[in-house]
Amino acid sequence: MDGALAAIDRLTPTESGIELRRADFATLTDALDYAAQGATGFNYYDGRGELSAALSYRELREQARELALRLQRFGRGSRVALVAHTHPDFAVMFYACQYAAVVPVPLPAAIHLGGRDAYVRHLHEMLRDCQASAAFAPADFVDMLREASQGLPMKLAGTRSEFMALEAAPALPKAPKPDELAYLQYTSGSTRFPRGTMIKQSAVLNNLEAIFNHGFRMEAGDRFCSWLPYYHDMGLVGIVLGCVATQRSVDYLATREFAMRPRLWLKLMSQNRATISFSPPFGYALCARRLRQKDAEALDLSSWRVAGVGAEMIHPEWLQTFADVLAPAGFDAKAFLPSYGMAECALGVSFAPIGTGSQIDHVDGEYLSMHGEARAVGANVSRSSGYINCGEPLPGFEVEIRDERGGLLPDRHCGRIFLRGPSVMSGYFGNVDATREALSIDGWLNTGDLGYRVNGNLHITGRAKDLLIINGRNIWPQDIELLAEQQPEVRPTDTSAFSIAGEDGGEVAVLVVQCRETDAAALASLVQRLQQAIYGEFGIHCLIELVPPHTLPRTSSGKLSRSTARKEFLERHSGERWKDAPRALISDGARARMRKGETADFAP
Repeated sequence: MDGALAAIDRLTPTESGIELRRADFATLTDALDYAAQGATGFNYYDGRGELSAALSYRELREQARELALRLQRFGRGSRVALVAHTHPDFAVMFYACQYAAVVPVPLPAAIHLGGRDAYVRHLHEMLRDCQASAAFAPADFVDMLREASQGLPMKLAGTRSEFMALEAAPALPKAPKPDELAYLQYTSGSTRFPRGTMIKQSAVLNNLEAIFNHGFRMEAGDRFCSWLPYYHDMGLVGIVLGCVATQRSVDYLATREFAMRPRLWLKLMSQNRATISFSPPFGYALCARRLRQKDAEALDLSSWRVAGVGAEMIHPEWLQTFADVLAPAGFDAKAFLPSYGMAECALGVSFAPIGTGSQIDHVDGEYLSMHGEARAVGANVSRSSGYINCGEPLPGFEVEIRDERGGLLPDRHCGRIFLRGPSVMSGYFGNVDATREALSIDGWLNTGDLGYRVNGNLHITGRAKDLLIINGRNIWPQDIELLAEQQPEVRPTDTSAFSIAGEDGGEVAVLVVQCRETDAAALASLVQRLQQAIYGEFGIHCLIELVPPHTLPRTSSGKLSRSTARKEFLERHSGERWKDAPRALISDGARARMRKGETADFAP
């Protein structure tokens, strides 16, 4: 196995043995220097739920500093790309970059993104964009990394052992300064090609200190458990960097293993008495769908005090289902901690009040759609829409809700979210135009998100670029998707809603649905129910397309990419002219394994 692994005769303990410090450090190396004085660290589990490797923070520091002597040859401030797999080697490489004063650039370790060739192209674009001097990958990925690096002026693309084989410098360089870059974090690219956000040492530590003090009020007895990928800001910043900066032990399960066996996540939470774990909403939905009653009864989740939720739009129904399924295991729904954040701000912007669970603001959906005002109504009122309370901004953040002309909006008026604070990115690496588009001269960040405030608390309604404008009405795609998911044949995350240009100059709503059904009559029934439900709820006609499972495109972090879904839809139906009228497209493969590209019009 590439890279030296620590002995795994025991788990790193929950208690560090040193005084708890909540990320009050100037740099990431300062944070690891302190954590290394304690006994905590990272623990890695395999697909059988067995401990496969353990790495204390003391060992992490020793190995990182030794490797840093080899990395500094690339030059202070140069970029070293790291294929971010869930393994001790990544942690060592990342912190070696810190001690060598080079800038690590985590890259996705997810071949499923369109297949091998698409993944190699994706890596190549990121390597080119960040102007990497060198790149690391584990043995399973190194051949693809080398292929992706072809034609680029890189000095090395290899495994950790190949970096260790380089000649060592006699001493480490001067430690990074707070105003130097800590890393480049690529955005998920759900609405555009991923961009490298430049995050300084001071920015990430400021954000971590606010999150761990005010977001979920870190306690000395806290222990983390995570399946989040290292290349996502929640997994990298919130877990890897955050737990080092607070001297917490973490129990890791690889993202791929979680996707195949989600109950392993809960088993580790129960077994090791973890208190904090985060997940996008789809992770909770996946667990609730896959878990059997006897699985829940065998767990003890009473120690789980913070069940963080973020990274994508939060559907209250998914969280409630998870809480209901896990109630026999002692899970308390008040542990849910909704949050709002983005890579452009290191990680977190706002957190709901801890210990209150997911609080829903029920509003008149039709009035919000027509007038942009979130009028409160009862939960059972017809056409009501519910939006999760994501809490007040963390200390240091200023948040404004603005209209299309830049004017400030009052409470309960929906508009674009702008924010300013000490953890906002310096800009997008090598992309002046994109930086100017997102960041104003006085430091305000245009998040691209839509939302409203109620007594200082943020409620997120969606992405501005995803908004459907049909017959003068604003319709959020996730509302259409959630409505579709009420049908028994449709699973969470199986739908993508967007709009396309109609032949009359207006917009036509489209809903693409991943379908496992093969019976023609059942398909007809599903389409009819979907169209009736959408018309009844929103008063619009919607074009329905049924596609095979695993067709809908996703970003490297697992988010639905509506922009790519729209692009692929138009490619599948090039030359078509669309009218605002009920219509369905059902591929032949929906009836028999769905052979790609063979579609047939269907009028229910």
